Amino acid sequence: MTSIKEQAAISRLLSFLQEWDNAGKVTRSHILDKFIETNQGKTAPELEQEFSQGASLFLVRLTTSLRITYVTDSCLEKLLRSIGIFLSAVSSNRYLIEFLEVGGVLTLLEILGLEKIKEEAKKESVKLLQVIANSGRMYKELICESYGVRSIAEFLAKSKSEETQEEVQVLLDSLVHGNPKYQNQVYKGLIALLPCESPKAQQLSLQTLRTAQSIVGTTHPSIVDCVLKVLGTMHLEVQYEAIELIKDLVGYDVRQALLKGLVALLIPSVKETSKLQAKILSDPSVLQLTPSLPMFLQQAAAAKAIGVLARNDMSIAEELLYLRVVRGLMAAMGNMDHSNSQRLASLTLEMFPLVAEYVRKGMGEELYQLFLTAFRRTSWRPTKSMLPKPCASMAAPTAWTLSMARMIRLRWPTSHTSRRRMWNQRSNSSCGKPGRPRLRGREAWQQEGVWGQAQSHSTWLRGEDGD
Repeated sequence: MTSIKEQAAISRLLSFLQEWDNAGKVTRSHILDKFIETNQGKTAPELEQEFSQGASLFLVRLTTSLRITYVTDSCLEKLLRSIGIFLSAVSSNRYLIEFLEVGGVLTLLEILGLEKIKEEAKKESVKLLQVIANSGRMYKELICESYGVRSIAEFLAKSKSEETQEEVQVLLDSLVHGNPKYQNQVYKGLIALLPCESPKAQQLSLQTLRTAQSIVGTTHPSIVDCVLKVLGTMHLEVQYEAIELIKDLVGYDVRQALLKGLVALLIPSVKETSKLQAKILSDPSVLQLTPSLPMFLQQAAAAKAIGVLARNDMSIAEELLYLRVVRGLMAAMGNMDHSNSQRLASLTLEMFPLVAEYVRKGMGEELYQLFLTAFRRTSWRPTKSMLPKPCASMAAPTAWTLSMARMIRLRWPTSHTSRRRMWNQRSNSSCGKPGRPRLRGREAWQQEGVWGQAQSHSTWLRGEDGD
């Protein structure tokens, strides 16, 4: 026979359960508040003692209420937190099995996909999935078999709360560890997240991809294009994570494709540039957004990534030289529409000592130093005092020197309006005195010797000098 104390405890339990069964929404909300306050952090034996060895009876009522009312979001957050007390308790394996047997995982995953449910409730759902995943390999496989990776990844891309997104990252990281059967599925899901519109989701996906890549060991063919597209972002934290992932990927079989892709980004296609230019010219209010075009952002980020790779590994620098990276960097330095591309490309060129030496010989020491200093600050145009004198004793010009000459011509004012304004200013300053003929254009430049000096220097750069 049971003792009087046990009978009293059982009576209190039955009274509590009856109160829950007959309560409405408001009363149940108060019951859950009290339960959370008094039982947070308790172990499974303590919960059994609290409910007179009948804690499972209350857990069944919580899971039943969850499955019935989760669509209407009635006390959903409190229900999930109460269930979490049972599942996260020490020695709670019995509670976990009872929850999974009634379809708890499918319910939690379905909560993540409903738009009407509040973000706080979805966050609690993610925490419960974390508890389940951390319980062992079998439970991780159960989540993945329930199409959990897809549901979790979609929720990460759509979530508006950074705290919730960080909790999702912890869950994905847990699923990729100790889950050899489905680790490739998680890896592909992370790659699929890279094109999403949420910068925070992109950042967290890139961080987790670095871990997943080391675990999986092999690369997916689509990862190169996805990572290179992420470089077009305006968010520096996302760009940083992308470059860190690129540093890891060069150690795998996608190294050559990755380096070719980075070099290709340095020279945007004429077709894309013309399309964007046409859209900009059609709307004057959009002219201020020119420096932020994705292709220019990709160009600047690619120049930065190339500099990082070349600095860390000289063999990569040699491969990039064979891929004609200098040509691409010179083109980026001539980008008048994006000063950051110019600055980063000039800094990256300093990583190649051989190239720097040829450029120095072709430009002259004074112009070379002014060139580096000016490009680190902003765009510039050479003046009369900067033009170096041609030196016939130097070696014959090389491809690097000719590339620099072409870049200088690109940097020179090429528009008809700018050229005419400069020639007029020269004419007014030198030939505006009374009694002297007023010269314009090339005649004024020839009178001062500037045009002849520049022409002589260009002739030497092309290798047409007679000496």
